[in-house]
Amino acid sequence: MTRDEIVDPQALQLRCEVSGRIAQDSNTSDMIFSVAEAISYLSSFMSLEPGDLICTGTPQGVGHGSKPPIYLKDGDVMVLSIEGLGEQRQLALAERE
Repeated sequence: MTRDEIVDPQALQLRCEVSGRIAQDSNTSDMIFSVAEAISYLSSFMSLEPGDLICTGTPQGVGHGSKPPIYLKDGDVMVLSIEGLGEQRQLALAERE
């Protein structure tokens, strides 16, 4: 996406589902550092190119922090989405020998 296609990068819904169960549901407004601050900081020591990803951490709902902890299982499907940007799907597979 280009910057003109997103009205407010600090108002995008974030979601992670694991095999149909909502694991994380948050918003970029909850970020500690804004999108602009992250881009500005990284740009001070590296070149950012179209398509680069900036990993900023994760919202509340991480499985390890759950009580009891929840971990991915063989066959789990994770669907990660950001409002207006789209989604990605990942299949968890157990290690095979």
